[in-house]
Amino acid sequence: MVQQVNITRLDMSTGKAQIIPDYIAEEKPLYLLINTNFWATILCSPTDIQALAVGHFLSEGILKSIEEIEEVIFKESESTCYVKLKPEIKVKERVKISRLHARIIHSACGDGSLYQNSDKNLKVKSSLKVKAQIIFDSVKQLNFKAEGYRRTGGFHVAAIYKAGGQLVALAEDVGRHNAVDKVIGMAALNKVDFGDCFLALSGRMSGDVAFKVANVGLPIIASLSAALSSGITMAESACLTLAGFIRGKRINIYTCPERIVF
Repeated sequence: MVQQVNITRLDMSTGKAQIIPDYIAEEKPLYLLINTNFWATILCSPTDIQALAVGHFLSEGILKSIEEIEEVIFKESESTCYVKLKPEIKVKERVKISRLHARIIHSACGDGSLYQNSDKNLKVKSSLKVKAQIIFDSVKQLNFKAEGYRRTGGFHVAAIYKAGGQLVALAEDVGRHNAVDKVIGMAALNKVDFGDCFLALSGRMSGDVAFKVANVGLPIIASLSAALSSGITMAESACLTLAGFIRGKRINIYTCPERIVF
């Protein structure tokens, strides 16, 4: 996930240059297949690959639950992950009503078409309420818990917490949507009830991220960063709470503020 390289560092205060070792975040292609059908090439950090695959298909609505999975096979030498579903699952029908597959999902911005083609009837029905201080503390801890970020500054981090602040899952990736998929996959494989949890995130809250979170029933996204207009539109449609710019001593709540108790 992290590589060491040599860099030339310029010190503008002294006018000196020196060659020193530094650390960078890895980005590699992952070829993702559902049964024998090629789904996508995902540019991601090469860790927690099985959780990424499971979380990706759950958050995009191809999988309804992990009980539909027969096995997940990751072939590291080929950078290929196969998600095999049980025979009774009609994969082609689900893929047909989703978006076009056989595509490239970039780590920088994901696929902006996801929320635009989403089901307008998608609603988060959780009645969860979380204390503002717990939200604040959970988000504040993100970068301290993220080893890759501390070493390189090149990762996004996502975490799922229980309402009382207990950490359920944490993942890092060069793509914010990949980090979200990873923690969703981790939590799903541990059979966590998403309706009792919230997502903490380091990156911007876009429409795609909001769709992924709403699709699995997580009721709150809390981020160090800002909400985009696409994220707010998606969150309002899905009754999802967005809270951003959680830093200093403030929390900006963009949608459904009743879930965060002050």
